[in-house]
Amino acid sequence: MNREATELWSAALGAAGTVIRYGHWGRPVLVFPAERGQAWDFENHGMTEAVADLIDAGRVKLYCVDSYDAASWSNHDIALEERARRHGRYESWIVGDVVPWIYRDSGGQPAEVVTLGCSLGAFHAANFALKRADLFPLALCFSGNYDPASWGGWGERGNEAYFNNPLDYIVNLSGDHLDWLRGQVSLLLVCGQGQWEDTTGALASTKRFAALLTSQGIKHEMDLWGHDVPHDWPSWRAQLAHHLPRFC
Repeated sequence: MNREATELWSAALGAAGTVIRYGHWGRPVLVFPAERGQAWDFENHGMTEAVADLIDAGRVKLYCVDSYDAASWSNHDIALEERARRHGRYESWIVGDVVPWIYRDSGGQPAEVVTLGCSLGAFHAANFALKRADLFPLALCFSGNYDPASWGGWGERGNEAYFNNPLDYIVNLSGDHLDWLRGQVSLLLVCGQGQWEDTTGALASTKRFAALLTSQGIKHEMDLWGHDVPHDWPSWRAQLAHHLPRFC
């Protein structure tokens, strides 16, 4: 399997983050790790192997990135508004550094970049797609919880928290922007109904998110797997192998 790791400096983060590219050709997919994860996690948990046939055939290129959750969403010592503000640094790195690198690696700006993630990575995949559908018109989301306020959030909530919570800002979309978003973006929401999908809030959040997207006419699919499918990597390997061939 063709693989290359790169360190990309971010002025916003004040540090370098890792991007690992798997594949030599194909549709570019930006992969966010699970909570506090690193770029190597997708490979270490067998996710790249689960879709190795697509990678080797030149149908898809995966770009796996480090998370910034430990300093933002997963830092319960700071208020929700500050967590969201710190997430803005990560957003700047993704949009300002990672996406241009993907374009250069792809020989010029590709038609579109897909976002993909599991667990907290699914939140990132959805949030980036909805906020920047011009860059990411398709999001593949596995076992996500899409409400940061439910992650032990505390303190007053301002604009930063609002504009990074899909369950808040989707409700109030209207007019030309909503019309544009309806024609531009699509989301796949996948979740099991087994162990830990309830305690993580993923199952309930996936259903609520799908209902909200339906009410606003935003394109999406919801695929719920069985009660024997837990919130864990073996489930996500099977779900990824099942769904990704449809999109590349």
